[in-house]
Amino acid sequence: MSIRIGIAGYGNLGKGVEIAVKEAPDMELAAVFTRRDPSSVKILSENVPVLPADEAGSWADKIDVMIVCGGSATDLPVQTPHYASMFNVIDSFDTHARIPEHFANVDEAAKKAGKVAVISCGWDPGMFSLARVYGSAILPDGNDYTFWGKGVSQGHSDALRRVKGVKNAKQYTIPVESALEAVRSGSQPELTTRQKHTRECFVVLEDGADPAAVEKEIVEMPNYFSDYDTTVHFISEEELIRDHSGMAHGGFVFRSGRTGVNKEHSHVIEYSLKLDSNPEFTTSVLVAFARAAYRMQSEGGCGCKTVLDIPPAYLSPLSGEELRAHML
Repeated sequence: MSIRIGIAGYGNLGKGVEIAVKEAPDMELAAVFTRRDPSSVKILSENVPVLPADEAGSWADKIDVMIVCGGSATDLPVQTPHYASMFNVIDSFDTHARIPEHFANVDEAAKKAGKVAVISCGWDPGMFSLARVYGSAILPDGNDYTFWGKGVSQGHSDALRRVKGVKNAKQYTIPVESALEAVRSGSQPELTTRQKHTRECFVVLEDGADPAAVEKEIVEMPNYFSDYDTTVHFISEEELIRDHSGMAHGGFVFRSGRTGVNKEHSHVIEYSLKLDSNPEFTTSVLVAFARAAYRMQSEGGCGCKTVLDIPPAYLSPLSGEELRAHML
């Protein structure tokens, strides 16, 4: 029997989940739920209903895992506990500082319902989190380094668009090459925020906006740009659409450490991603962990989990015998 997947929200993530489910040999898409008018939402799959979000509860016995595709700022803190009271759920909550709070809220809802919820799936948090845990466990005498990019930061791009006088904008996070090379050398450098990344902004101005005032507000924006060397380019809307419509991203996680009686041996672990489509890669991770959630609940598990709690074998459609023969 196929694992029946529901999608809550049909933006970039919802579309990516639909594509990933089509590639999964043991899954089928059961339904899509939306806060928009369902008649206005066109999906790729035939014979799959698109339904109002408030009808999800009537599908509790027809969906094995609901993949919640809302945003981390305001959607997921409400939506994931709500859906976890009815379904096994997966989300991509990525506000690192609020993960403990989100975990507690989702855990309470999932345990009451006897369901499994896996939060904060994706690549960071997610695959990068696994790389950091493996690295620090293997090389306890060492340091972690995480770099993001070159790629589009959706959160920082949104912050740009909220600046008065900005009509549209995209922001790229770019690792500093000299910092990458210093980490790869095994020297375990001490690096400030400014030394690790730069930020490059491509901005379309509203008519009559003052470029100097907009640039000043951007480069001095706390929590987003003030701690980085930031470059602002003013371009036309046509240029933005032509040259900056992609969603590429990626990054690197390093663990640099030493072993030996006198710490004479240096080791560097490097995990890297280069992604043409940030949403499609993220949703590929979500779908793999949906398989794990289904298996865990089938074995009697319940409550909230993260990527750190799940055995790797639970992610694969292959059997244990196949994994041992071909992957181990």
